[in-house]
Amino acid sequence: MATENASKIGLTTAVIVGMNAMIGAGIFSMTSALASGTGPASILSYLFAFFAVWFIAQSFARAAYLWPQEGSFYTYTRQWAGHTVALISAGAYIFGFLIAMALLCKIAGNNLHDVFPSISSQHLGLITLALLIILNVAGAMLSQVGQYILIAFTVFSLCATTLLCLTKINLANLTPFMPYGPMSVIHGTRIAIFGLFGFECITSLFNIVIHPEKNVPKALQYCLLLVGIIYFLFIGSIILSIPLSVFTQSESVTIPQALQQIFPHNKFIVYLITFSILSAIIGTIHSMIWSGSELIVSYFKMFKSSWINHAYKQGYMTQQAGVLFCGIIMLVCFLSIQNISLFFTLTNIGLLFAFITAITALLFQPEEWKSGQNIKTILGLITALIIFGISIQDLIEKFIVS
Repeated sequence: MATENASKIGLTTAVIVGMNAMIGAGIFSMTSALASGTGPASILSYLFAFFAVWFIAQSFARAAYLWPQEGSFYTYTRQWAGHTVALISAGAYIFGFLIAMALLCKIAGNNLHDVFPSISSQHLGLITLALLIILNVAGAMLSQVGQYILIAFTVFSLCATTLLCLTKINLANLTPFMPYGPMSVIHGTRIAIFGLFGFECITSLFNIVIHPEKNVPKALQYCLLLVGIIYFLFIGSIILSIPLSVFTQSESVTIPQALQQIFPHNKFIVYLITFSILSAIIGTIHSMIWSGSELIVSYFKMFKSSWINHAYKQGYMTQQAGVLFCGIIMLVCFLSIQNISLFFTLTNIGLLFAFITAITALLFQPEEWKSGQNIKTILGLITALIIFGISIQDLIEKFIVS
């Protein structure tokens, strides 16, 4: 037993790994859109989204404990809904995941436009996407050192922005608190939850953590609390220091653009934050394209198809093919979706459908009812369904308007 545990990681390391998985570039794209659509009350949207993710994450960790197998969404959903629905669930996750990456390419283009104003943000986003696809096809993965640099840039951007904004706190920026009405707070949760996705990666640690049945749920709780506090301070500092009018100028206003208006005499710090945010976003897209390609290769293995099996045997279904598939889907989303808000909506529909179908499996386990574990599951399902319903409503409204 001692030899076996020696090759595993403890709770502290699991928390660090989990935080690396959770803290990503999504927080930078989410905050501007949330502030422009909800106003100061966006902090309430974030708190509701955090509450939802808390219970979804606990339920997801429980499912990972009961079925510690490869395939997560497919494996869990198959327990109660069968092969076909399980395929749809896993496909929905990949769909939402790739739309989120296309959104980050849009955000990267907007941020790069500040550095290269003579080139349109659309072209810069396309160039970013093309270069990252080429790098991944060539097998240029981020090294372990690169991953540490990436998380350092992300944390620096969050902390530097928070500290800078705290020097300009103005309580007048809190009024009116709900300029778009109470319903805007509920609708804002579909954007707020975007920055919290990534917790599902922590459940993959079950096979390498000491006493996983206790430590993985604890790691999830500690990660969510720490990341939740960091994000809360980040969003709160922006709301308190930057007037709503700055964000309502355009839905594509970036955090650096907002900071430049409020801190015209701190150009060096703003440029440094801009560079860090760009590095974090581009590094995240680079890493996630590779992860997405692995998901896609694994996903197609789940199909019971002779021609897919033949493609594997002939060597057509490779990592590089998965990268190209990711690139094509991201490119289509990038070119066809112009509304930033629609990216958040479609991402939520895909990811939340996958989470809902996955954790529903717990409701079909008698021991979960006897132990009381399903109280968390029900709360997670209720909150997830609320945000999922809001996203569906938003999609229908946008479709009718268009």
